[in-house]
Amino acid sequence: MDYTRFMTDVTKNRKATILRDLFNLQLQGGEDWIYVIGGLPNESLFPLTEGQFTLADRRKIFIDESTMQECLQYGPSSGYPPLVKQLEAMVKKYHDPPRWSERKLLTINGTQDGLANSIAMMMNEGDFVLMENPSYSAFISLIQPYSPRILVLETDERGLIPSSLRAVLSRWNPEEMSKAQKDVPKFLYTNPTGNNPTGTVWPTERRKEIYSICCEYNLIIIEDDPYYFQQYTSEEYPPSFLRLDTECRVIRLDSFSKIIGGGLRTGFATGPEPLIEKLIFYQQMSSQHVSNLSQITLHQILNTWGEDGFERHTEKVKEFYWKKRDAVIACAEKHLSELCEWTVPDGGLFIWMKVKNVPDVWDMIMKRAAAKKVVMVPGNAFMPDSSMPCPYIRVAFSHNPTEKINEAFRRFAEMIREEISINKSTKG
Repeated sequence: MDYTRFMTDVTKNRKATILRDLFNLQLQGGEDWIYVIGGLPNESLFPLTEGQFTLADRRKIFIDESTMQECLQYGPSSGYPPLVKQLEAMVKKYHDPPRWSERKLLTINGTQDGLANSIAMMMNEGDFVLMENPSYSAFISLIQPYSPRILVLETDERGLIPSSLRAVLSRWNPEEMSKAQKDVPKFLYTNPTGNNPTGTVWPTERRKEIYSICCEYNLIIIEDDPYYFQQYTSEEYPPSFLRLDTECRVIRLDSFSKIIGGGLRTGFATGPEPLIEKLIFYQQMSSQHVSNLSQITLHQILNTWGEDGFERHTEKVKEFYWKKRDAVIACAEKHLSELCEWTVPDGGLFIWMKVKNVPDVWDMIMKRAAAKKVVMVPGNAFMPDSSMPCPYIRVAFSHNPTEKINEAFRRFAEMIREEISINKSTKG
Protein backbone atom coordinates (compact mmCIF):
# COMPACT_ATOMS: atom_id res chain seq x y z
CA MET A 1 0.00 0.00 0.00
CA ASP A 2 1.01 3.59 -0.63
CA TYR A 3 0.51 5.05 2.83
CA THR A 4 1.49 8.56 1.75
CA ARG A 5 -2.05 8.87 0.35
CA PHE A 6 -3.34 9.01 3.93
CA MET A 7 -0.84 11.59 5.18
CA THR A 8 -1.12 15.36 5.22
CA ASP A 9 1.71 17.39 3.69
CA VAL A 10 2.84 18.29 7.20
CA THR A 11 2.98 14.59 8.11
CA LYS A 12 4.95 13.71 5.00
CA ASN A 13 7.52 16.34 5.98
CA ARG A 14 7.84 15.13 9.58
CA LYS A 15 11.17 13.47 10.27
CA ALA A 16 12.76 11.99 13.35
CA THR A 17 14.71 14.54 15.36
CA ILE A 18 18.46 14.13 15.22
CA LEU A 19 18.71 13.98 19.00
CA ARG A 20 16.07 11.24 19.20
CA ASP A 21 17.93 9.19 16.58
CA LEU A 22 21.14 9.60 18.50
CA PHE A 23 19.36 8.67 21.72
CA ASN A 24 18.13 5.45 20.13
CA LEU A 25 21.74 4.74 19.10
CA GLN A 26 22.75 5.26 22.71
CA LEU A 27 20.27 2.60 23.81
CA GLN A 28 21.90 0.10 21.46
CA GLY A 29 25.52 0.84 22.37
CA GLY A 30 27.86 -0.94 24.73
CA GLU A 31 29.16 0.01 28.17
CA ASP A 32 32.43 1.31 26.75
CA TRP A 33 30.67 3.90 24.56
CA ILE A 34 30.80 7.56 25.65
CA TYR A 35 27.81 9.81 24.94
CA VAL A 36 27.80 13.59 25.24
CA ILE A 37 24.69 14.25 23.16
CA GLY A 38 21.54 14.95 25.16
CA GLY A 39 20.71 17.06 28.17
CA LEU A 40 19.95 14.05 30.33
CA PRO A 41 19.66 15.00 34.00
CA ASN A 42 22.27 13.43 36.25
CA GLU A 43 20.76 10.46 38.10
CA SER A 44 22.63 11.36 41.30
CA LEU A 45 20.24 14.29 41.71
CA PHE A 46 16.99 12.32 41.37
CA PRO A 47 15.05 12.70 44.64
CA LEU A 48 13.47 9.21 44.41
CA THR A 49 15.73 6.20 44.81
CA GLU A 50 13.35 3.27 45.40
CA GLY A 51 9.64 2.55 45.40
CA GLN A 52 7.12 -0.09 46.34
CA PHE A 53 3.53 -0.79 45.26
CA THR A 54 1.07 -3.21 46.80
CA LEU A 55 -1.29 -5.09 44.50
CA ALA A 56 -4.88 -5.83 45.49
CA ASP A 57 -3.86 -9.42 46.33
CA ARG A 58 -1.20 -7.95 48.70
CA ARG A 59 1.77 -8.97 46.56
CA LYS A 60 4.50 -6.35 46.40
CA ILE A 61 6.13 -4.70 43.42
CA PHE A 62 9.55 -3.30 44.27
CA ILE A 63 11.37 -0.73 42.14
CA ASP A 64 15.05 -0.81 43.01
CA GLU A 65 17.52 2.05 42.62
CA SER A 66 18.64 1.28 39.06
CA THR A 67 15.05 0.78 37.88
CA MET A 68 14.00 4.01 39.56
CA GLN A 69 16.68 5.80 37.59
CA GLU A 70 15.08 4.41 34.43
CA CYS A 71 11.68 5.62 35.68
CA LEU A 72 12.92 9.19 36.11
CA GLN A 73 15.16 9.38 33.04
CA TYR A 74 14.17 10.05 29.43
CA GLY A 75 13.31 7.01 27.33
CA PRO A 76 12.68 6.04 23.69
CA SER A 77 9.66 7.61 22.02
CA SER A 78 8.39 4.23 20.84
CA GLY A 79 8.07 2.97 24.41
CA TYR A 80 9.89 1.21 27.24
CA PRO A 81 11.37 -1.81 25.42
CA PRO A 82 10.47 -4.56 27.95
CA LEU A 83 6.87 -3.28 28.05
CA VAL A 84 6.67 -3.06 24.26
CA LYS A 85 7.65 -6.74 24.07
CA GLN A 86 4.91 -7.64 26.56
CA LEU A 87 2.33 -5.66 24.59
CA GLU A 88 3.37 -7.24 21.31
CA ALA A 89 2.82 -10.68 22.88
CA MET A 90 -0.58 -9.52 24.12
CA VAL A 91 -1.62 -8.32 20.64
CA LYS A 92 -0.58 -11.65 19.12
CA LYS A 93 -2.49 -13.58 21.80
CA TYR A 94 -5.78 -11.68 21.61
CA HIS A 95 -5.83 -10.54 17.97
CA ASP A 96 -3.30 -12.64 16.02
CA PRO A 97 -3.04 -10.07 13.21
CA PRO A 98 -1.93 -11.29 9.78
CA ARG A 99 1.29 -9.90 8.27
CA TRP A 100 2.73 -9.20 11.73
CA SER A 101 6.20 -8.40 10.35
CA GLU A 102 4.75 -5.36 8.55
CA ARG A 103 3.33 -3.83 11.74
CA LYS A 104 4.74 -1.83 14.62
CA LEU A 105 3.62 -1.04 18.18
CA LEU A 106 3.94 2.28 20.01
CA THR A 107 3.05 3.14 23.60
CA ILE A 108 0.83 6.22 23.81
CA ASN A 109 -0.51 8.53 26.50
CA GLY A 110 -3.87 6.76 26.51
CA THR A 111 -6.00 6.09 23.44
CA GLN A 112 -7.08 9.73 23.37
CA ASP A 113 -3.50 10.77 22.60
CA GLY A 114 -3.23 8.11 19.90
CA LEU A 115 -6.52 9.24 18.36
CA ALA A 116 -5.52 12.91 18.38
CA ASN A 117 -2.20 12.19 16.69
CA SER A 118 -3.80 9.82 14.17
CA ILE A 119 -6.23 12.53 13.10
CA ALA A 120 -3.46 15.13 12.94
CA MET A 121 -1.47 12.71 10.78
CA MET A 122 -4.26 12.25 8.23
CA MET A 123 -6.62 15.25 8.24
CA ASN A 124 -6.36 18.42 6.21
CA GLU A 125 -8.70 21.37 6.63
CA GLY A 126 -11.96 20.78 4.81
CA ASP A 127 -11.49 17.02 4.41
CA PHE A 128 -14.44 14.68 4.10
CA VAL A 129 -14.99 12.76 7.33
CA LEU A 130 -17.13 9.66 7.85
CA MET A 131 -19.00 9.99 11.13
CA GLU A 132 -21.40 7.63 12.84
CA ASN A 133 -24.63 9.01 14.25
CA PRO A 134 -24.07 9.05 17.22
CA SER A 135 -20.29 9.17 17.60
CA TYR A 136 -17.73 9.55 20.41
CA SER A 137 -17.89 13.18 21.54
CA ALA A 138 -14.10 13.63 21.80
CA PHE A 139 -13.72 12.51 18.18
CA ILE A 140 -16.17 15.24 17.17
CA SER A 141 -14.19 17.79 19.19
CA LEU A 142 -10.92 16.65 17.61
CA ILE A 143 -12.10 17.09 14.02
CA GLN A 144 -14.08 20.33 14.45
CA PRO A 145 -11.07 22.69 14.08
CA TYR A 146 -10.45 21.19 10.62
CA SER A 147 -13.84 22.45 9.33
CA PRO A 148 -14.66 18.94 8.08
CA ARG A 149 -17.21 18.03 5.44
CA ILE A 150 -19.10 15.45 7.48
CA LEU A 151 -20.64 12.36 5.88
CA VAL A 152 -23.18 10.94 8.33
CA LEU A 153 -23.36 7.16 8.80
CA GLU A 154 -26.45 5.59 10.34
CA THR A 155 -26.36 3.08 13.19
CA ASP A 156 -28.76 0.69 14.90
CA GLU A 157 -28.70 -1.50 18.00
CA ARG A 158 -25.93 -3.61 16.40
CA GLY A 159 -23.65 -0.70 15.47
CA LEU A 160 -22.71 0.91 12.17
CA ILE A 161 -25.01 -0.20 9.33
CA PRO A 162 -22.83 -1.44 6.43
CA SER A 163 -25.36 -0.40 3.78
CA SER A 164 -25.21 3.17 5.12
CA LEU A 165 -21.42 3.20 4.73
CA ARG A 166 -21.68 1.87 1.18
CA ALA A 167 -24.43 4.35 0.28
CA VAL A 168 -22.39 7.32 1.53
CA LEU A 169 -19.31 6.16 -0.38
CA SER A 170 -21.24 5.41 -3.58
CA ARG A 171 -20.80 9.01 -4.74
CA TRP A 172 -17.24 7.97 -5.64
CA ASN A 173 -15.97 5.32 -8.00
CA PRO A 174 -14.00 2.83 -5.83
CA GLU A 175 -11.07 2.60 -8.26
CA GLU A 176 -10.78 6.38 -8.58
CA MET A 177 -11.23 6.94 -4.86
CA SER A 178 -8.57 4.38 -3.97
CA LYS A 179 -5.97 6.49 -5.77
CA ALA A 180 -7.25 10.00 -5.05
CA GLN A 181 -5.06 12.28 -2.95
CA LYS A 182 -7.77 14.78 -1.96
CA ASP A 183 -11.51 15.42 -1.84
CA VAL A 184 -12.24 11.88 -0.62
CA PRO A 185 -12.53 10.35 2.87
CA LYS A 186 -9.28 8.76 4.05
CA PHE A 187 -10.31 6.90 7.17
CA LEU A 188 -13.17 5.40 9.15
CA TYR A 189 -13.03 6.01 12.90
CA THR A 190 -14.70 3.19 14.83
CA ASN A 191 -15.42 2.32 18.46
CA PRO A 192 -16.87 -1.14 17.73
CA THR A 193 -16.80 -2.73 21.18
CA GLY A 194 -18.84 -1.28 24.03
CA ASN A 195 -19.36 1.77 21.87
CA ASN A 196 -19.30 5.16 23.55
CA PRO A 197 -22.13 6.26 23.86
CA THR A 198 -24.40 3.38 22.78
CA GLY A 199 -22.79 0.33 24.40
CA THR A 200 -23.13 -1.76 21.23
CA VAL A 201 -20.72 -4.55 20.30
CA TRP A 202 -20.61 -4.98 16.54
CA PRO A 203 -21.23 -8.60 15.50
CA THR A 204 -18.68 -10.55 13.48
CA GLU A 205 -20.45 -10.53 10.11
CA ARG A 206 -21.02 -6.80 10.28
CA ARG A 207 -17.34 -6.20 11.05
CA LYS A 208 -16.32 -8.35 8.08
CA GLU A 209 -18.66 -6.50 5.74
CA ILE A 210 -17.47 -3.08 6.91
CA TYR A 211 -13.83 -4.15 6.58
CA SER A 212 -14.52 -5.34 3.02
CA ILE A 213 -16.06 -1.97 2.11
CA CYS A 214 -13.06 -0.13 3.57
CA CYS A 215 -10.74 -2.29 1.45
CA GLU A 216 -12.80 -1.60 -1.66
CA TYR A 217 -12.62 2.17 -1.13
CA ASN A 218 -9.07 2.17 0.29
CA LEU A 219 -9.84 3.55 3.74
CA ILE A 220 -7.72 3.34 6.87
CA ILE A 221 -9.66 2.06 9.89
CA ILE A 222 -8.91 3.67 13.25
CA GLU A 223 -10.12 1.04 15.72
CA ASP A 224 -10.52 2.70 19.12
CA ASP A 225 -11.12 -0.19 21.53
CA PRO A 226 -10.72 0.76 25.22
CA TYR A 227 -13.64 -1.47 26.27
CA TYR A 228 -12.39 -4.70 24.69
CA PHE A 229 -12.36 -6.46 28.09
CA GLN A 230 -15.82 -5.16 29.05
CA GLN A 231 -17.92 -7.35 26.76
CA TYR A 232 -20.87 -8.80 28.66
CA THR A 233 -21.04 -12.28 27.20
CA SER A 234 -19.73 -15.73 27.99
CA GLU A 235 -19.31 -16.46 24.29
CA GLU A 236 -16.22 -15.88 22.18
CA TYR A 237 -15.64 -12.19 21.44
CA PRO A 238 -16.11 -11.02 17.85
CA PRO A 239 -12.79 -10.52 16.03
CA SER A 240 -11.18 -7.11 16.17
CA PHE A 241 -10.60 -5.26 12.94
CA LEU A 242 -6.91 -5.86 13.55
CA ARG A 243 -7.51 -9.62 13.43
CA LEU A 244 -9.40 -9.21 10.12
CA ASP A 245 -6.76 -6.90 8.64
CA THR A 246 -5.27 -8.83 5.72
CA GLU A 247 -4.32 -5.59 3.93
CA CYS A 248 -2.55 -3.72 6.78
CA ARG A 249 -5.02 -0.83 6.91
CA VAL A 250 -5.96 -0.83 10.62
CA ILE A 251 -4.57 1.42 13.35
CA ARG A 252 -5.72 -0.17 16.59
CA LEU A 253 -5.77 1.84 19.83
CA ASP A 254 -5.74 -0.12 23.12
CA SER A 255 -5.99 1.18 26.66
CA PHE A 256 -5.34 0.08 30.23
CA SER A 257 -7.48 2.92 31.59
CA LYS A 258 -10.61 0.80 32.13
CA ILE A 259 -8.84 -2.30 33.48
CA ILE A 260 -5.91 -0.96 35.55
CA GLY A 261 -6.12 2.81 35.96
CA GLY A 262 -6.84 5.85 33.81
CA GLY A 263 -4.27 7.94 35.66
CA LEU A 264 -1.42 5.82 34.33
CA ARG A 265 -2.11 7.34 30.87
CA THR A 266 -0.57 4.32 29.20
CA GLY A 267 -2.08 2.76 26.10
CA PHE A 268 -0.67 1.47 22.84
CA ALA A 269 -1.20 1.80 19.11
CA THR A 270 -0.64 -1.07 16.69
CA GLY A 271 -0.66 -0.55 12.94
CA PRO A 272 1.18 -0.53 9.62
CA GLU A 273 4.82 0.35 10.24
CA PRO A 274 4.88 3.45 7.95
CA LEU A 275 1.95 5.01 9.82
CA ILE A 276 3.16 4.08 13.30
CA GLU A 277 6.58 5.56 12.44
CA LYS A 278 4.84 8.86 11.68
CA LEU A 279 2.93 8.66 14.97
CA ILE A 280 6.28 8.21 16.73
CA PHE A 281 7.47 11.44 15.11
CA TYR A 282 4.35 13.22 16.38
CA GLN A 283 5.00 11.88 19.87
CA GLN A 284 8.64 12.99 19.68
CA MET A 285 7.44 16.54 19.13
CA SER A 286 4.78 16.56 21.84
CA SER A 287 5.29 14.47 24.98
CA GLN A 288 8.54 12.82 23.73
CA HIS A 289 7.34 9.55 25.31
CA VAL A 290 4.87 8.09 27.78
CA SER A 291 5.92 8.51 31.42
CA ASN A 292 8.59 5.92 32.18
CA LEU A 293 7.29 5.65 35.73
CA SER A 294 3.88 4.65 34.35
CA GLN A 295 5.34 2.30 31.74
CA ILE A 296 7.67 0.54 34.15
CA THR A 297 4.95 0.24 36.80
CA LEU A 298 2.65 -1.33 34.21
CA HIS A 299 5.46 -3.64 33.08
CA GLN A 300 6.01 -4.76 36.68
CA ILE A 301 2.27 -5.37 37.23
CA LEU A 302 2.01 -7.50 34.10
CA ASN A 303 5.21 -9.34 35.03
CA THR A 304 3.94 -10.10 38.52
CA TRP A 305 0.56 -11.31 37.28
CA GLY A 306 1.76 -13.31 34.29
CA GLU A 307 -0.65 -14.16 31.48
CA ASP A 308 -2.99 -16.17 33.72
CA GLY A 309 -3.07 -13.46 36.36
CA PHE A 310 -3.86 -10.79 33.76
CA GLU A 311 -6.77 -12.85 32.45
CA ARG A 312 -8.10 -13.43 35.96
CA HIS A 313 -7.98 -9.70 36.56
CA THR A 314 -9.75 -8.76 33.31
CA GLU A 315 -12.40 -11.40 33.99
CA LYS A 316 -12.93 -9.89 37.45
CA VAL A 317 -13.29 -6.43 35.91
CA LYS A 318 -15.80 -7.72 33.35
CA GLU A 319 -17.88 -9.54 35.97
CA PHE A 320 -17.98 -6.43 38.18
CA TYR A 321 -19.27 -4.15 35.42
CA TRP A 322 -21.61 -6.83 34.05
CA LYS A 323 -23.35 -7.10 37.44
CA LYS A 324 -23.30 -3.32 37.78
CA ARG A 325 -24.96 -2.95 34.38
CA ASP A 326 -27.72 -5.38 35.32
CA ALA A 327 -28.37 -3.64 38.64
CA VAL A 328 -28.53 -0.22 36.99
CA ILE A 329 -30.87 -1.50 34.26
CA ALA A 330 -33.17 -2.74 37.04
CA CYS A 331 -33.15 0.78 38.51
CA ALA A 332 -33.99 2.24 35.11
CA GLU A 333 -36.88 -0.18 34.69
CA LYS A 334 -38.19 0.84 38.11
CA HIS A 335 -38.17 4.60 37.49
CA LEU A 336 -37.97 5.25 33.75
CA SER A 337 -39.72 2.44 31.88
CA GLU A 338 -42.67 4.67 30.96
CA LEU A 339 -40.52 7.71 30.24
CA CYS A 340 -37.49 6.40 28.30
CA GLU A 341 -36.39 3.74 25.83
CA TRP A 342 -33.01 2.01 25.80
CA THR A 343 -31.15 -1.04 24.59
CA VAL A 344 -29.25 -3.00 27.24
CA PRO A 345 -25.56 -2.38 26.42
CA ASP A 346 -23.51 -5.39 25.35
CA GLY A 347 -20.28 -3.78 26.52
CA GLY A 348 -18.65 -0.62 27.82
CA LEU A 349 -19.71 1.60 30.68
CA PHE A 350 -22.71 3.57 29.36
CA ILE A 351 -26.46 3.35 28.79
CA TRP A 352 -27.87 5.30 25.84
CA MET A 353 -31.44 6.41 26.59
CA LYS A 354 -34.09 8.04 24.44
CA VAL A 355 -36.43 10.27 26.41
CA LYS A 356 -40.02 9.93 25.20
CA ASN A 357 -42.06 13.06 24.49
CA VAL A 358 -39.03 15.35 24.90
CA PRO A 359 -37.77 16.16 21.39
CA ASP A 360 -34.66 17.94 22.71
CA VAL A 361 -33.08 17.29 26.11
CA TRP A 362 -30.55 20.13 25.95
CA ASP A 363 -32.35 22.72 28.07
CA MET A 364 -33.62 20.08 30.49
CA ILE A 365 -30.07 18.85 31.17
CA MET A 366 -28.02 22.01 30.78
CA LYS A 367 -30.41 24.53 32.37
CA ARG A 368 -32.77 22.72 34.71
CA ALA A 369 -30.99 19.58 35.94
CA ALA A 370 -29.05 21.51 38.59
CA ALA A 371 -32.28 22.04 40.52
CA LYS A 372 -32.53 18.25 40.91
CA LYS A 373 -28.82 17.93 41.71
CA VAL A 374 -28.29 15.30 39.02
CA VAL A 375 -26.17 15.61 35.87
CA MET A 376 -26.20 13.43 32.77
CA VAL A 377 -24.75 14.04 29.30
CA PRO A 378 -27.17 15.35 26.66
CA GLY A 379 -27.09 13.30 23.48
CA ASN A 380 -26.39 16.44 21.45
CA ALA A 381 -22.72 16.05 22.41
CA PHE A 382 -22.51 12.85 20.34
CA MET A 383 -24.30 14.06 17.22
CA PRO A 384 -22.68 15.20 13.95
CA ASP A 385 -24.62 18.46 14.35
CA SER A 386 -24.96 19.26 18.05
CA SER A 387 -27.30 22.18 17.32
CA MET A 388 -30.05 19.83 16.13
CA PRO A 389 -32.74 18.69 18.60
CA CYS A 390 -31.83 15.41 20.30
CA PRO A 391 -33.96 13.28 22.65
CA TYR A 392 -31.07 11.10 23.91
CA ILE A 393 -28.95 11.11 27.07
CA ARG A 394 -25.88 9.09 28.09
CA VAL A 395 -25.69 7.59 31.58
CA ALA A 396 -22.39 6.27 32.98
CA PHE A 397 -22.93 3.33 35.33
CA SER A 398 -19.31 2.45 36.18
CA HIS A 399 -18.38 4.58 39.17
CA ASN A 400 -21.33 5.53 41.37
CA PRO A 401 -22.83 3.01 43.82
CA THR A 402 -26.04 1.47 42.52
CA GLU A 403 -28.12 3.17 45.21
CA LYS A 404 -26.92 6.57 44.04
CA ILE A 405 -27.79 5.80 40.44
CA ASN A 406 -31.20 4.59 41.63
CA GLU A 407 -31.74 7.97 43.28
CA ALA A 408 -30.43 9.76 40.18
CA PHE A 409 -33.03 7.94 38.06
CA ARG A 410 -35.77 8.83 40.54
CA ARG A 411 -34.83 12.51 40.26
CA PHE A 412 -34.48 12.21 36.51
CA ALA A 413 -38.00 10.79 36.24
CA GLU A 414 -39.32 13.84 38.11
CA MET A 415 -37.35 16.09 35.79
CA ILE A 416 -38.75 14.44 32.66
CA ARG A 417 -42.34 14.75 33.89
CA GLU A 418 -41.77 18.42 34.66
CA GLU A 419 -40.19 18.92 31.22
CA ILE A 420 -43.17 17.32 29.49
CA SER A 421 -45.45 19.63 31.47
CA ILE A 422 -43.36 22.67 30.48
CA ASN A 423 -43.49 21.68 26.80
CA LYS A 424 -47.28 21.23 26.95
CA SER A 425 -47.79 24.61 28.58
CA THR A 426 -45.51 26.30 26.05
CA LYS A 427 -47.42 24.78 23.14
CA GLY A 428 -50.72 25.62 24.76
